[in-house]
Amino acid sequence: QVQLVESGGGLVQAGGSLRLSCAASGRTFSAYYMGWFRQAPGKEREFVAAIAWSGGRTYYADSAKGRFTITRDNARNTVYLQMNSLKPEDTAVYFCAFHYGGSPTRKNDYTHWGQGTQVTVSS
Repeated sequence: QVQLVESGGGLVQAGGSLRLSCAASGRTFSAYYMGWFRQAPGKEREFVAAIAWSGGRTYYADSAKGRFTITRDNARNTVYLQMNSLKPEDTAVYFCAFHYGGSPTRKNDYTHWGQGTQVTVSS
C-alpha cells in the first residue's frame, strides 16, 4: 500500500511560480514512475509530468515543457513539480500519482493517487 500527500498549491499571479511536493509512504521501493496530473473544472484529468523512480528519466506534456520541472528525492520519498511562468490556464487541482509499471503518461496505468492540491493562477 502506498500513501501520497501533496502540498504546495495556492493562489499566484500569472507569470509567477509554485513548487508542489508529493510525499510518498508505504511500499515505494518497487516504484516505477511517479507523475503529476491535473484536472480543471469540467475537464478530464490530464497528464502533466512524470519521472522514473530509478534513473530519473522525465516526461512532460507539451503544455508543461520549458516551464515545469519534475524532480525526485529518493531519500525523502518525495517528488516535486516546479512550475514557472504560470498561466491562468494552468489553474486546476494537481494530483500526484504512483504506479509499479506501465506507461509514464497514461492515467489509467497509475494505481495510487493523492488527494490533490489546488493551484489557481490569476490574470
